Amino acid sequence: MKQSNLEKFLGYNPKSSLNEIYALCDFETLEKKSISFKKFIEIVSSLDVKIIQYRDKISNFETKKKNLNFLKDNINLPIIINDDLSLLPFADGLHLGQEDLLEIQNKMFKLEKKELVFKILRKKYSNKLFGLSTHNEKEILEANNFDIDMIGLGAYRNTSTKNVSEIVGNKMPYLAKISKHPVCAIGGVKLDETIDNVSFKVIGSGLYE
Repeated sequence: MKQSNLEKFLGYNPKSSLNEIYALCDFETLEKKSISFKKFIEIVSSLDVKIIQYRDKISNFETKKKNLNFLKDNINLPIIINDDLSLLPFADGLHLGQEDLLEIQNKMFKLEKKELVFKILRKKYSNKLFGLSTHNEKEILEANNFDIDMIGLGAYRNTSTKNVSEIVGNKMPYLAKISKHPVCAIGGVKLDETIDNVSFKVIGSGLYE
């Protein structure tokens, strides 16, 4: 079987591993908590993190690019950018929400089908990682047909850092099991908990507790 890009980055099959740490580097949270990128890297290095997602809703393009480059230069882990397709050339991958996917499909690429978005992205950026947020069975089954490396699934529980409309809760193990892609549980996930059928726990504010 052909190795996925994620397997190449990690050096193992993520579907065979459970509850690895996927660190969310949210720029606004770092600012509020007065945590430097250097301190963030120290924390990540102490926790055996496997993937980092850089999320930044407030900075301009040049600042985001500078921060991405700092992360890339100072830690040997795949760095995924949240939402911003323009920053993909400077990162190892891109994670899209459902609304971001629709915007790229309808406004940027003008395509009839969502799955064509990832076909185009994969053709242009063959060595990059691609992830997609999902919230329910319908979206997971749809994502099973997409050429992506992983899905985010959540919210697991309510979180203070993001408004959520759907809580997965104790349905997480079942929903994770029906995904053909590795599942990254997101939304109020704690460092010390275990969730069945989940390859990665996405930890944001919990990194600093």
